[in-house]
Amino acid sequence: MALWDGLKKALKKTVNVLNTDIRDLVGKDGRLVDDDFLRELFAMLVKTDMGAGPAAEIRDDIKSTFRGRVVHMSDLVDSAKATISEMMAQPEEPIKFAASGPTIVMVCGVNGSGKTTSIGKLAKMLTNDGKKVIVGAGDTFRAAAVQQLTIWAERIGADIVTGKEGADPASVAYQTVEQGLASGADVCIVDTAGRLQTQTNLMQELTRIRRVMGKLIPESPHEVLLVLDATAGQNGISQARGFSEAAGCTGIILAKLDGTAKGGVAIPIRKEFELPVKYVGLGEKAEDFELFHVDWYVNALFDESE
Repeated sequence: MALWDGLKKALKKTVNVLNTDIRDLVGKDGRLVDDDFLRELFAMLVKTDMGAGPAAEIRDDIKSTFRGRVVHMSDLVDSAKATISEMMAQPEEPIKFAASGPTIVMVCGVNGSGKTTSIGKLAKMLTNDGKKVIVGAGDTFRAAAVQQLTIWAERIGADIVTGKEGADPASVAYQTVEQGLASGADVCIVDTAGRLQTQTNLMQELTRIRRVMGKLIPESPHEVLLVLDATAGQNGISQARGFSEAAGCTGIILAKLDGTAKGGVAIPIRKEFELPVKYVGLGEKAEDFELFHVDWYVNALFDESE
């Protein structure tokens, strides 16, 4: 039950906003569903950063089911949960491992998204599962990122490949895959420098890194994970759009879910890009990192129990 407990704790801010607003909206005795009610409900849902599209779907479903009737909190919660579950429907999506040889995972995102920490947590999860992991410190522009990854690697017993500060990130990626092949590693996780989706030359660099790794293992990278900062809210949407196009993303790591009242952002990310949310970061500890389950997320979003 680690994920359930972690999700409840991480989503506490979002849950407080949602449930307080819903309770205020319907009152103790329920409320008639009319135009004013629907307008207020929509504004309340948008506040969680689930976006106008998902908020409108939830509102419209409640409108078609309850218009002209008095609704109570439980009616709204049940209806919202059903709609969100349908929008976010996806199976659990752990990393898909290569049929043979090392599985290559490239990780990208903007600066400050929690990328380096997410790589460390993912590497720990994989080593705990008995996998031999090599980490490639491809963010050669930030000495702090290399240092941080080196500390993570030493702590969890993973090998690390680094280059000189300012070295070609593609060469670090190539060396990481090369060492992975030579050492019989199960997984190579390659970090990339943080960048904005608007920086065309840096986005093109992601394509080059992919191409270089593909020279050693033609089908690599097997996974391209985009780390999104949950506290960025709707900004995460434009980030995902740019990266998914340039890097061919296969999934999302939603980091810092514990630090925001905008936990609803997972909904539009999933709906708009049809990329699975594979993992979630639920806190600062190494073990605060879990495989994402839609049902548990949706239930935790409205759960008020301690």
